[in-house]
Amino acid sequence: MSPQPDRTEAQAHADGMQVRREVLSDAHVDRAEAAKNEFTSDWQDFISRYAWGEIWTRPGLDRPMRSAITLTALIAGGHWGEFEMHVRAALRNGLTRDQIKEILLQSAIYLSVPAANNAFSHARDVFDALDADGSQADAPATRSQTEESTR
Repeated sequence: MSPQPDRTEAQAHADGMQVRREVLSDAHVDRAEAAKNEFTSDWQDFISRYAWGEIWTRPGLDRPMRSAITLTALIAGGHWGEFEMHVRAALRNGLTRDQIKEILLQSAIYLSVPAANNAFSHARDVFDALDADGSQADAPATRSQTEESTR
């Protein structure tokens, strides 16, 4: 059951879009929205309402914890494009590069050394790209590291 049972689908979508923008960036969401077509519009609505509007808005975990879980799950699944996107998101959510390193080291034990090795390579690529363009992606988006995500 949703923690906000009286919320409409439209409210969940609006909340999801707000969180999605805070976590992934306006530029990312704008690109996804611009690429939306008849085939993908239901998918975009689904992830905005459910992934972002129902799960990422729940009060039980803060955003850094959600990012840590997401990184681990993406490593386990070998979803490297999504992993790189969520490395950026983790930085925006307040995780440090050292904390991301610790998540990757932890994943070596519970997932596999080859998976963690690949994750280190992809994370390094993200960090190198951020350093090269002077991006501030590692600054938290809008919330402190310990503040609960309640929207």
